[in-house]
Amino acid sequence: MQVEFMKELILALDLLDREEAVNIALDTSDFVDRIKVNYPLVLSVGIDVVKELSKINPVIADFKIADIPYISSKIAEIAFKNGASAVIVHGFVGRDTVKAVLNVAKEYSGEVYVVSELSSEGAEEFMIKHSIEIVKLAKELGCHGVIAPATRIDRLIRIREVAEGLKVFCPGIGFQGGSLEAIKYSDGIIVGRAIYLATNPRDEAMKLKKIISDYDVRSNSL
Repeated sequence: MQVEFMKELILALDLLDREEAVNIALDTSDFVDRIKVNYPLVLSVGIDVVKELSKINPVIADFKIADIPYISSKIAEIAFKNGASAVIVHGFVGRDTVKAVLNVAKEYSGEVYVVSELSSEGAEEFMIKHSIEIVKLAKELGCHGVIAPATRIDRLIRIREVAEGLKVFCPGIGFQGGSLEAIKYSDGIIVGRAIYLATNPRDEAMKLKKIISDYDVRSNSL
């Protein structure tokens, strides 16, 4: 039996300017459930921006952690100490690294999401061959969810089936050409440029949140 979670809109703030990032986060906060922060912003303005943004909405630190367990645990600890409520880790590095990150997350009551396969074309070279194994690993270890592509709906459907009981979040909608159909098979969509490069980011976030809410209403009425 598939566990149903409330579908979320996650704003990916892949910007380089602190003021711009904070202003967009504030402007869209009524319609965004979480903020995802990647290396571009953190390396440009410092890790403190995570703490600042976490006062607006919960922050997922998308550092795609992929190193030996010791280094990976340190990266996770830095993220959680600075206000992140969740981190994203690569699953291809194996169970020892994922477990090390999970152990840190437990200390901070945080969440861990595992990348199954990237939304870009390059994932077809290597990651697709092992993504289902990665999802099974995430489930076995007790991770909170997986990241799956909105750009390959057939793959998303398969990952959704295997990831029963886990949250599935999907990047790739907007500039990467991913389909809004991903909402049907996921627990949330991750949208960046389509919101923060829009003429009116608030309006764009509101429009996407309405689409997501409509899916939620239809799902609950089945």
